Amino acid sequence: MDFDLNKAQKLLQKSARDFFARECPSERVRALMASETGYDEALWREMADQGWLGMLVPEEYGGLGLTLVDLIAVAEEMGRACLPGPFLSTLWAAALIDRAGSEGQRQQYLEAIAAGDLKATVALLEEDLDWDPDGVRLRAEFDGRDYRLNGTKLFVTDAGVADLIICVARHGEDLLLLPIKRTSPGLAVTPTPAMDATRKFSTVMLDNVVVPATETLAFTTATRRALLAATEVASVILCAEMLGGIEWTLASTVEYARTRQQFGKPIGIYQAVQHQCADMFLMAESARSAIYYAAWAVSAGDPLATLAVSIAKGYCSDAAREVGNRGIQVHGGIGFTWEHNLQLYYKRAKSGEVLFGDATHHRELIARHIVDEAE
Repeated sequence: MDFDLNKAQKLLQKSARDFFARECPSERVRALMASETGYDEALWREMADQGWLGMLVPEEYGGLGLTLVDLIAVAEEMGRACLPGPFLSTLWAAALIDRAGSEGQRQQYLEAIAAGDLKATVALLEEDLDWDPDGVRLRAEFDGRDYRLNGTKLFVTDAGVADLIICVARHGEDLLLLPIKRTSPGLAVTPTPAMDATRKFSTVMLDNVVVPATETLAFTTATRRALLAATEVASVILCAEMLGGIEWTLASTVEYARTRQQFGKPIGIYQAVQHQCADMFLMAESARSAIYYAAWAVSAGDPLATLAVSIAKGYCSDAAREVGNRGIQVHGGIGFTWEHNLQLYYKRAKSGEVLFGDATHHRELIARHIVDEAE
C-alpha cells in the first residue's frame, strides 16, 4: 500500500495550489462570503476547465474517471484556500446520481456536471438533524403518475445556487431520491444564517412540488445503500478540505510564533507555544493518514471502507476544531478579529465539524460496527 500521494497526484496538487493562490485569494473569498450564494460563475467555469468537476465522473459521461485519492489532492487545496461555492454539494449529488440513476439519468446529469453546466445538491436533513437515511420523515404522495412533496428540508448546502436539488423522501417504507429543478413550482429556498459564511446553507420548503415518477432516481431497496455510499464519498472530500484548513492554520501559526515578539524575543522560543504547534502538527499528520486511507478504501471498494470513513470524519471533526483553538491561542487577541483570516478558517472548521455528522455521530457508528463484528 502507498502511504503518500504518487508523483502525478503531487503535481496535480501543486497545480491546484497555484491555481487557488492566483484565482481565489482571501480578498475574493471575503467578497464571495458577502454575497447571498457564495458563487462566482467565472471561478466555477475555470474550475470546470481544469476538469475538477468531472474527476470522479466516468469517462463515458464526459468525466475523467479518476479515483477519490486523486480528487482529495485537489480538495485539500480548496480547503487551504477556504474556497466558497457548490463544489462539495455538486460532487455529493454526482456521486448519488452515479450510484442510483439510470443510464439515461447518468447521461443527462453527469455530463452537465462534468462540463460545469449543472450545479446540484442533496436535501436530506429534517427537524431531528439525523444524517442517517432512516431518519427521513418527509412523505412523497403518489397519485398514480407523479409524486407530490409537502414539507421542509433544513441546512441544504448551496441550495440557493443549485440547478438541481435531489430530495430524499419516503413513500411507505421505501426511500425515494427525487430530482427537483430550481424552477419547479412550489419550491422555495431561504438562506439560513450560519457562523461560516464561506459555506452557504438554506431551508428548502416544498409546497405541493410535483416530480414525475419517471424521473425518480431510484425506487428499490438499494436506495439507502446508494445514499450512504455517496455520502461517504462526500465525507472524504470534506475531510480533505478540512485538512487543507488545518495545514493553513498550522503554517500561519508557526510563522506568527517566529515573528511575533514579546519582551524582545519571538514567542516561538517559549516551550508552551512550541507544545501548541507540535500538537497541531501531530493532529494534521494523523488526519492526513486517516483521510488518505479512507480515500483509498472507498476507491478500492474495501470491505472496511465505511469504517475508515467514520474514523477519518470523526477524527477530522475534532482535529480541525482543536487546531483552530490552538491557533487562536497562539495568535492571541488578533486571532479572532475580523481583519485576520484565521477566524475564517476556524468558522469553516466548525461548519465542517457537523456536516455529514460530527465526531460523536461517527464514534457511535464505529461502536456499532465493533458490536456487529463481535456478534
